Amino acid sequence: MTAFYHVCFVVPDIEQAMRDFQRSAGVQWSAPLADRLGEWDYRIVFSAGGPPFIELIEGPAGSAWDASEGARFDHIGFWSSDVRQGSRRLAEEGMPTDFSGCPYGRPFAYHRMDSIGARIELVDVSRQSEFLSRWHPGGGPMPAIDESCGD
Repeated sequence: MTAFYHVCFVVPDIEQAMRDFQRSAGVQWSAPLADRLGEWDYRIVFSAGGPPFIELIEGPAGSAWDASEGARFDHIGFWSSDVRQGSRRLAEEGMPTDFSGCPYGRPFAYHRMDSIGARIELVDVSRQSEFLSRWHPGGGPMPAIDESCGD
């Protein structure tokens, strides 16, 4: 089961992308966060005032968020009640796994959806309260996981 909550752009300069979104569409941002996954240091930020949220990621060359060839729309993010089961289903539907955070202790996976030229991200719903406290403190509820639709 899944619920949509964000769109993501991979960018070579997170501050410039934040300024451009703010100037063009009035988007307000939380403070960027630096993190590490495996051998990659990256920076991430989410828009304030979602859902849905806009996510920006600035990652190094060779990483899952490589923007060395320029900024791009990267993925659509969904909460999932079971990332492994959802990943199996997407792979069976012709959307292969492009990257998984699971081997790094992070319950998320990206799947290629060639028909839109981007990826689908499944994130385990167990991360939702941590996400809300970091990126959406005091905000309204997130979309519910639709239990009526099978993954």
